[in-house]
Order: sequence, then structure tokens, then C-alpha cells
Amino acid sequence: MSYNIRTNTGTYTVVDIRRTFENCIADIRMIARRTRKWDPPYVDSLSKDILKLAENKYLSCVTIILKRKNTGYQIRAAKFRVNENGTTSEGDRAGKNYDWPSDEDTYLTVILSYTELWHSLTQKERDNFSKDFEFTWTKTSEDISFNHLTSDEAQLYGSKNYEVQKTNFK
Repeated sequence: MSYNIRTNTGTYTVVDIRRTFENCIADIRMIARRTRKWDPPYVDSLSKDILKLAENKYLSCVTIILKRKNTGYQIRAAKFRVNENGTTSEGDRAGKNYDWPSDEDTYLTVILSYTELWHSLTQKERDNFSKDFEFTWTKTSEDISFNHLTSDEAQLYGSKNYEVQKTNFK
């Protein structure tokens, strides 16, 4: 009798998570620059919170939304979904942000979605973890299904089976 034994050597590390999110954060920087809604220091602060959550396996998705000021109508969005069991060893480059408008009557917002691991923490553990966040994150009832927009899978970022899939909505 013969056995076929496979060893998975694609285990990712914190370095792989950082590498993967470098491209996501570059995308967020491009969106901020294109729309003229966030300055570089704001994106730097945002990226610190994103990385801290991702490195601890607490982040499942980052959603960036461009909305109308008076109505809150969602014009464009990008979702960056985490997959901890991906198949890619390296990912795409940031981009495909050329059609984000810079209309005066718009603003950007960001929504972070958390993993079950985050939700399994006690409130005290969550408070302790987030005490040095750059922002105070609060719950939202925002509909992030974007059913009124069309979706397009964009870049796939990754390093050693840790992936982040970008989906554009317009």
C-alpha cells in the first residue's frame, strides 16, 4: 500500500499579512488622492488600525464608500475581503481607481468588519486591544451589500496563502 503525503509549507506570518495589506493601503491612498477627501496623515492613521486588526486575525473586510453629502447615497465602493486560506503566493499591484470622482458634494467613509475571533473576545479584551487605536470605531447600520451598484472583482493581493480580494462597486 502506498500513501501520498503532502506537506503544506505555505503558512503565512505577520510579515505576509503586512505585505498583503501594503497593496490594499496603497489602493486606499489612491482612492483618497483621487477623490481629494482624505489627506495622507489620515490614511496613515487609518492604516495603523487596519494593520493592527489584520495582524491579530480580527479583520475580515475593509469597505471604503464614496457617498453624497446631503443624501448619503452610495456612489462608489471598494471592499477588501480577507481570506486566510487562499491559494495565491503573491498578489497583484494596487490600482483600478481611476474612475472615483472628486465631486464637491461627496465624502468617504470606511467600515471595518470583524472576524468571529474578534467577536469571541470579552468586551474588556476588546476595549484593552483597541485602547491605542487611532480612531474610535462604532457600530453602523450602513447597508454594504451595494445592490444598486454593479460589482467587479478587481485585484487579488496575497502572500503565502493569505489573501485579500478587492471588489469594486459602481
